[in-house]
Amino acid sequence: MSTSSTVDRAFEAALYDSTDASLDTGASLLAADPAADAELTRRGEEFVATAWRRGWQPADVVRIVRRELDDVHLRLAAELIRAQAARDRARGPRWAAQLDDLPGGPPPRTDRFSHATAVLELYRLLLRLPALEPLDEPRREHRAGSRTLARIRALLAKAEATGYPEEAEALSAKAQELMARHSIDEALLSAHAPSPDTPGACRIGVEPPYEQAKAVLLDAVADANHCRAVWNEPLGFSTVVGFEADLEAVELLYTSLLVQAEAAMTKAEAAQRAGGRKRTKTFRQSFLAAYAHRAGTRLRAVTERTTAETGTADAELLPVLASREVAVTDRLERMFPETTTTRLRGVDDAAGWSEGTRAADQAQVTRRRPLP
Repeated sequence: MSTSSTVDRAFEAALYDSTDASLDTGASLLAADPAADAELTRRGEEFVATAWRRGWQPADVVRIVRRELDDVHLRLAAELIRAQAARDRARGPRWAAQLDDLPGGPPPRTDRFSHATAVLELYRLLLRLPALEPLDEPRREHRAGSRTLARIRALLAKAEATGYPEEAEALSAKAQELMARHSIDEALLSAHAPSPDTPGACRIGVEPPYEQAKAVLLDAVADANHCRAVWNEPLGFSTVVGFEADLEAVELLYTSLLVQAEAAMTKAEAAQRAGGRKRTKTFRQSFLAAYAHRAGTRLRAVTERTTAETGTADAELLPVLASREVAVTDRLERMFPETTTTRLRGVDDAAGWSEGTRAADQAQVTRRRPLP
């Protein structure tokens, strides 16, 4: 029997049927034929290539595998993605960064039947991935100086690490101000370039628990940085549309604020419990929702102030920003011609809302003396 025939029979038994019995049948066929291993891997790479054609990217596959399966499947998926990438076309810096971030290390050594079972479970998932909106890579490398981005990252890292709310406030404020100025510089440079930038898009994971409130926080960060976000609740991510410099800002700031919010929430909940008041999921959901609302207000205030200060000195700025906003909206509507709004559930804990607002105020972004 040919190795291709073995794999075909295993796939016919296991991939198009969701029962455990069919999975066992397919895994038994593969376990009994070591010569079929190379063909099995080749087919897996084809599944990965098909996922790319359907709009998925490496980080998206990693996210869904981590969400739906186990660590062994995650490592198998990473191996397939790396192997397929060696024969793939160049896809740009964002894609390359996702390849660099793939989980490291081979899957654990196990018996052939268990290994084949895990492979077939992974292939079942890959086979059923729905089509996603394609995300184009930027047409050229982003002009952002690595020194600017490194400084922003350093400020946010300090804000996450400090135990002093006022210091975190000043650090976050400075980071947002740098992001806003960097966005303005990019907009003005692009306006005079022979081939101006066009909006792009990226996907950012919105992980449970409390994913609704986290999606609201991401939306607020996106809005403050000239981007738009659309949440895909079933697949656990938001698609953020904007210009490349702004997309980078959103990714950095959302990640940092989420770390700060979760640390503040844990501290607030501990204080509530110490006072004899038992808190629940509703407290945490309300806390994060309030934090998102208040932080968004503060972020927009910094962006508006920075834009007004620069616009006063450069009359060209406001028309350029207006043109870019139209371009972002147009790209969003072409990618997502139909969207719906979602009402936040479980945001009815007054103490949670009050503590979340207080935490956001402590991380607020207002004018501060520039840090050295």
